[in-house]
Amino acid sequence: MRATQSPDGSRRRRFRSVVRGIRGRQPEPTDRSGDPDLLALVAEPYTDVEAVHRELGALLRAFETREDRRAVFLGIYARMTDAVGRRVQRRAFTDPDWVADYLVAFANRYRVAVRDFETGDTDALADPWWLAFEAADGGDSLVLQDAMLGVNAHINYDLALALDDVGVGADRPSKYADHCAVIDVIAELVDEAQDGLADRDADGLAALDSSLGRFDEWLTVVTIDECRDSAWRTAVAMDSRFRSRRRVARWLNDRTATGAAHLIRSSRSSDRVHDALVDLERTDG
Repeated sequence: MRATQSPDGSRRRRFRSVVRGIRGRQPEPTDRSGDPDLLALVAEPYTDVEAVHRELGALLRAFETREDRRAVFLGIYARMTDAVGRRVQRRAFTDPDWVADYLVAFANRYRVAVRDFETGDTDALADPWWLAFEAADGGDSLVLQDAMLGVNAHINYDLALALDDVGVGADRPSKYADHCAVIDVIAELVDEAQDGLADRDADGLAALDSSLGRFDEWLTVVTIDECRDSAWRTAVAMDSRFRSRRRVARWLNDRTATGAAHLIRSSRSSDRVHDALVDLERTDG
């Protein structure tokens, strides 16, 4: 008979998992050679909004064909990227050219993460992405965990770096307004994204969504909005003229996203809890 785990013990294990993420690097080198067809899809940098739309769509189809759980996050991300791209094409931002560059830089961060994981280059791969892709590769995580791990790695880690790539120094108030306007796109697509997760072997999410009314949509948007605002603040710190501030901002960006990934994965600390959540997620109530 499996011993009953105390709440205090579970909390200690969750805390330790976050501390491990903050202390240092977890991935070990692997001999993963990668899927040559997937590697071909992520070999070349995306150059414009149209290329992002085309290549992310091709990568998503490849993941779906292989029943690769990385499709869980990419399905959400590709949909939202397409919606932002359509607004760019309508010139619906104050500086649509900057938003286009920002969208492309952000997508290239994801592309490089996929490439590094496929080649087994864990020295180059950021910890939050390694934890997300390793969980998806194992296939025994929750669908919701796969989605949250991807969102965490891409927003809590990649976004500040992408903003730094395109620059936030010149005309900062205008750029910040465009950065904030992206949340309107996300808010419009939250329901659609949740339906997509429910359709992907997680029927129980549909019943949960219905029981929560609009609360879960509101909470999702508020949480993502705060994460995006945090990414902006980190990008501003990275633009500082003080080297020490830039270095601390990058370190905190990496360590907090890694700690969050460990926390998202923490249901694995109890087989009983994890199995119960799997049953809930995959049972249509």
